[in-house]
Amino acid sequence: MTTETTETTPATRTAGTTTGTPPTPAAPGATAAPATSGTTAPAAATATAAATTSAAATATAGGPAGTAEMLKRVREFVRAELLSKGEYFDGLPEQPTAESARLHAAGLANWWIPAAYGGAGASLADSVDIVSELAYGDAGFAFGAFLPVLGTVMLQLHGEEEAARPVLERLVRDGGRLGILGSEEDAGSELNRTATTFRRDGDDLVLDGEKYFSTNSDPADTLLVLARSADDDGDYAVVAVPRATPGVEIVKRWDMLGVRGSGTYRVRLRDCRTPAAGRLRGNGLRLLEIGLNASRILIAATAIGVARRIRDLSMEYAAEKRIKGAPLRENAVFAAKLGQIEMTIDVMRNQCRAAAAEFDRFLAAENPAAALYRVGTLRSALAAKLYCGQAGWEVATTGSEMFGGLGYTHDHPIGKLVRDLRYVSIVEGGDDVMRELLYARYVVPAGKRR
Repeated sequence: MTTETTETTPATRTAGTTTGTPPTPAAPGATAAPATSGTTAPAAATATAAATTSAAATATAGGPAGTAEMLKRVREFVRAELLSKGEYFDGLPEQPTAESARLHAAGLANWWIPAAYGGAGASLADSVDIVSELAYGDAGFAFGAFLPVLGTVMLQLHGEEEAARPVLERLVRDGGRLGILGSEEDAGSELNRTATTFRRDGDDLVLDGEKYFSTNSDPADTLLVLARSADDDGDYAVVAVPRATPGVEIVKRWDMLGVRGSGTYRVRLRDCRTPAAGRLRGNGLRLLEIGLNASRILIAATAIGVARRIRDLSMEYAAEKRIKGAPLRENAVFAAKLGQIEMTIDVMRNQCRAAAAEFDRFLAAENPAAALYRVGTLRSALAAKLYCGQAGWEVATTGSEMFGGLGYTHDHPIGKLVRDLRYVSIVEGGDDVMRELLYARYVVPAGKRR
């Protein structure tokens, strides 16, 4: 869990309407001008842009055969490490879990990181199916496994090479995690009201503040922190902070209702000093929008995996349950419900893969950093998350009713699946936030957007 954002800055209200030549990137740690109407992306470093293009070129992890092989390995991992451990993952296990280490040992951790950094370079479109498979085993484990994509996208597109490359290479080498610190208690969904600040002190930035919901932050190697300048309320930054930095304090781990196989924390930053080169280029709010496209699509994809699990559990139940002397699976009402579920699964997958393919096309652009900076939030990503949250919840409701009273107990897996699926409509912007963004960015005429 990272942010609940309405992304309401003037810089982002005109997303998708700006054109022009990108300005010269700010020097490491220098104050970057916030994006405004008519402003485009800070130019990406040549090496970073090349690495991203390389990722797009190898995006299918070796082509169709490579993708099929990776999915086969993911399914084998799910069967061996996740499917039989529902109670364990629902018990808020200590992070990182042994299963996370075994995901890395299987060569599957952080599978989307480009080949230029040593990663498998799987596309976001293929990641939809990978996340579906992981979520079939456990949605919380899947959430923790894929969420670093939010940060890696920002690092590879907008991080200074000398600061970003070591982080990305360590994620591949060690199978570690990134923590994204965005949301705050008072600001809520309005991230432009963030109270966390940074100030320049020589070659360092010093950060102070408290972040409310941050998944993976305790076991993370690096934290990416959204903060505003203590000297300029309009200057927002995303700053890379090593987790071991003095002044980083885990205040608590949240006792979540669902996706309990992941770890979500409240984090305090007190006089945290980090090299100014760790500041990513560009307006921090805009950078979060770019990264959120990828993570929102994969959050939506977890609904596919959970819905598939509900379908299969329903079929297992119907094989034994008899209604009016006949097997439940021969019942017309049951057949209609399962047919509806299958249709929903197919539409959810198509929507997620279409949104992911659009994102992949941006990554394959000549200057992906500038292209995505101009657009910001993608309509397809918003629609995928909104639709899958709603459609997935309908599947969960149908599934829980299928089991009668047993579906309302802790004695059957369906109860956990219902709680897990609910997160799709809540984290990284609830359904109302998604609707508001779709309206403000894509319904209101371009000239009247705030």
